[in-house]
Amino acid sequence: MDELKLIELAQHGDRKALSELVRNYEKTIFNFSFKICRNKDRAEHTMQETFLSMVKNIGQFSGQSKLSTWLYRVVANHCLMLARTESKSGFTSFDDEDALIDESSVADWKVTPDRVTENNELKAILDEAIQKLEPEYRIVFLLRDIEGLSTEETAKIVELSVPAVKSRLHRARAFLRNELNKRFENERL
Repeated sequence: MDELKLIELAQHGDRKALSELVRNYEKTIFNFSFKICRNKDRAEHTMQETFLSMVKNIGQFSGQSKLSTWLYRVVANHCLMLARTESKSGFTSFDDEDALIDESSVADWKVTPDRVTENNELKAILDEAIQKLEPEYRIVFLLRDIEGLSTEETAKIVELSVPAVKSRLHRARAFLRNELNKRFENERL
């Protein structure tokens, strides 16, 4: 069944349709939550809150955007609330780094142990730099550069103007570039 029909049924109280929508977006919402929160428990909590919001408010979904855009906005709002209520270090834990491993991925025989180690080191350095971003910049960066959403979609999700999104993205990229340059300069010395 196509998504628009599922949404329509869910808006009229069809629990199976609502359950199907949750199932369709469960992995996407968890992964996005994890990318922002960087902690499995917080990501699961955010995912639950997001779907609870969806269940309570599906009748208000107008269809003027994609459902995924609407859900990303709810996740972003929940994560920003967490960031405001918790200490910064508690918000960005890296305890559950392996939670996003895709179990269905097939091993590539061309990958060598030294390349895996190098990639893991680069990932850790980038994750550390992303952790330092303020949540408002982190969300924009993740939506645009990690999730691959358009500037317009990102603007809808975070409820900002397109120029504001571009500005935050520019600042986030500049900050990350500066952090990475500092890190690599220190390693060369």
